[in-house]
Amino acid sequence: MPRAPGASLHITTPIRNLSLASIALFALCNRPAKAQDSLVFAAKQTQQTTLKLPDFNQDIYYKNKLEASFESGWLQYNIPLVYDFLVGSAYTAYTLQYTLEPNILSLRWQRGDIKGPVVLRGNWDFTFSADYTDVVRGPETRYLAFDYGIRRNFIPRRWRATPYFEMRGGIGNINSKGYKVLYGQGQDLTFTYMMGAGWRYNFNPRYSLTAGLNYYHISNMFLSEPKLEDYGINVYGPMFGINVRLGKPKLHSPH
Repeated sequence: MPRAPGASLHITTPIRNLSLASIALFALCNRPAKAQDSLVFAAKQTQQTTLKLPDFNQDIYYKNKLEASFESGWLQYNIPLVYDFLVGSAYTAYTLQYTLEPNILSLRWQRGDIKGPVVLRGNWDFTFSADYTDVVRGPETRYLAFDYGIRRNFIPRRWRATPYFEMRGGIGNINSKGYKVLYGQGQDLTFTYMMGAGWRYNFNPRYSLTAGLNYYHISNMFLSEPKLEDYGINVYGPMFGINVRLGKPKLHSPH
């Protein structure tokens, strides 16, 4: 049977339009997936680039680094001995109030490179200190001591400001006035215990500043008894310091 003129045109045109529409729909549906893949790839590249950035703290904290430091503080808050529960004493502060202004010159010796899991990542340093403390408030006027201590530096990757915790102990001499002032110190020979925590800000591998809170204890460990009671001094307050590297910067291996 003969086909009517123009029938072929009317049949093929809808088919062609349908094919074009299918291609366009496929392209629209496929574009977000490609864009998403591109974003994921870019994120991975950024992450890899970030992980490859060197940790500048490796040039600040490392084995056998020596530093000179000077610290000073204002310790005016009087409290009982923090370890009173170990010696069986009543956890009370005395009516005689002290304010100490310690001035501490130290040699710091870093004992190792940065190690440890993420939270505890860091290193240790030993501290050898000469301490002159001005007794701003109290019957005595000055305290001289030699202290030894240990500090833990907590060092997250690429942090300029890093936290620390430290303890120090030593032996010293105070111009005691316990023989004439109630709650004064019972003898000149005394011992020191310090405990503190704070933050260290590193400007570069050579210079840094520290700021923290320190507890300072002075007593004669009951050596003045029974003649004079050992009341001791227990104060805390802010401490600030500056550190300077001694010697040459860290040597890097050729590779």
